[in-house]
Amino acid sequence: MGVDLACGTGAFLDLTFPGLEAVPKPGEERYADDLLVSPGGGAITAIGAARLGLSVALAAPLGRDYAGQLIRSALAEDGVAWVGNAVERTPTTVVLPADGDRAFVTFDPADRLTAIQLAASEPRAATLGLEQIGLAPGEADVYVVAGDAEARRASGKLPPGLAGVRALLTNEREALTLSREDDVEAAAWALAERAPCAVVTLGAEGALGVADGELVRVPGHRVEAVDTTGAGDLFTAAFVWADLAGLVLSQRLQWAVLYAALSVGVPTAVAGAKTLAALVAAAAELDLALPAGVLPVALEDGDL
Repeated sequence: MGVDLACGTGAFLDLTFPGLEAVPKPGEERYADDLLVSPGGGAITAIGAARLGLSVALAAPLGRDYAGQLIRSALAEDGVAWVGNAVERTPTTVVLPADGDRAFVTFDPADRLTAIQLAASEPRAATLGLEQIGLAPGEADVYVVAGDAEARRASGKLPPGLAGVRALLTNEREALTLSREDDVEAAAWALAERAPCAVVTLGAEGALGVADGELVRVPGHRVEAVDTTGAGDLFTAAFVWADLAGLVLSQRLQWAVLYAALSVGVPTAVAGAKTLAALVAAAAELDLALPAGVLPVALEDGDL
């Protein structure tokens, strides 16, 4: 197949309750403004990368149930190939946005990706979780992400194999948990001792990365956040896109921070995942340099 990116991290069906009054206490009933159904987890990264112009395959298992059908349909709409195995049930997450933050309830039947499925798409690059490093295709650049549960399990004992990856991407909570440091920059330096490049996302404050003995920090963007769910998954998509385009670390971080920021103004990450044309237009407004030969010279209005 020969795709640019294979996403091996788990895919979920997200059930999002926008405008939830508050996360209910035991015995309480609370009301939301809406109920939205959308792809979550690795499917967000896959769809975001596809909208940025990469050829993408999702290798995560999906159920034969209605939830799996919905995710496969959404992937097909964005040209993402699904190369995972069909299982009985699809992982599902209930997203409860309230009080400026979110709470999650997840059901995961724990069906796992295999190395054969991941390699089937012959990817240039692959995204994997911490506990999936051993599945990495031999010729692919590997970008490792750490979810909250994985970070807790790996706290102070990072898995072997990180030295061979392209980058380790975490959020602030995950970085502090993994490194057992109290400061985010110290955490990034500690993680960079195990991986060639350690990236830490900082939400509205931007992101930082350590590689080749240098720490790079880029600021965030002022946006009105409606739903930050999946912003990290879209950060990963844009970081990989920028890296495959040959950009240096500071540029990779700039583009990834902007792409994630653009996504949070509407409920669900997939609804907020912009096309390459929209990303370029936003970058132009911010005077973010467009590297020659990387981004399209002309953009059609219909692509925005």
